[in-house]
Amino acid sequence: MQKHTRYRLAYSSCPNDTFIFKAIAGRLIDLKEWDFHICMEDVEALNQAAVQRIHDITKLSFAALGNLLDRYALLRSGAALGRGCGPLVVSRPGRSLADVSGKKPTVAIPGMGTTAYHLFRFFMADRFPGVDVTVQPMSFEKIMPAVVDDTADFGLIIHEGRFVYPSLGLEQIADLGQWWEDKTELPIPLGCMAVRRDMDPETACRIQALIRKSIDHAFAHPDLGAEYIRRHAQEMDDTVIRQHIDLYVNDYSKDLGETGEQAVTAFFSYARKTGMIPDTDLPLFAC
Repeated sequence: MQKHTRYRLAYSSCPNDTFIFKAIAGRLIDLKEWDFHICMEDVEALNQAAVQRIHDITKLSFAALGNLLDRYALLRSGAALGRGCGPLVVSRPGRSLADVSGKKPTVAIPGMGTTAYHLFRFFMADRFPGVDVTVQPMSFEKIMPAVVDDTADFGLIIHEGRFVYPSLGLEQIADLGQWWEDKTELPIPLGCMAVRRDMDPETACRIQALIRKSIDHAFAHPDLGAEYIRRHAQEMDDTVIRQHIDLYVNDYSKDLGETGEQAVTAFFSYARKTGMIPDTDLPLFAC
């Protein structure tokens, strides 16, 4: 890597990402020659930007990565995997995915390229194979209001939505993470960090190590950079922010490890079987 090369680093405003990257964003660790232009967007916007290879290092849904392996390669650090942290399907009380009521129900989703939508497709094929739905993509923070306002019958919620939906009078219809764990006995792969496929492996490995160092610093100094996390969070309640971080940032974030790699491989296998991502001979990891 040439000294002072500037890299476009992109991640979401969700507390798990800002927690992971706060040491880099705030230069709380020694970045030496690293120079980053940081971009913060909704994950689905990052998925779309990756089609054009806009960012050098970017957060992606695992589902999006499966369709972009010709453009990006996976890093072993910075990912969001876990148990008990999957997307939820919510509705107003008394609704069922099996109750079509003479019309196709509308499901608000956080984007066609999201891991959440892929899991929803896997789940529907398994549990409700004869039920057809209309999907309505939108930003994740608009999903619960759409269900409350009756502009969508169901909502596929992610991020901090899983902690606040009861306060809006909504109820859980399905836990897609639990369904996945019952099927595979593996953690659910949600989001990842990836680098452009044309980045040299040595640089990719150094970036991977830097992200891991940022995570270690965040765990060692959880209160440093708290204002940075709070400023960008969609849900400002400190308790919810803490729950979000505790759920999505864990040992898999530092290193996927063997179990994490198995989970990603299983997810891609499901997606290929359903025709949602193409086959490829390219290596999955950047280094």
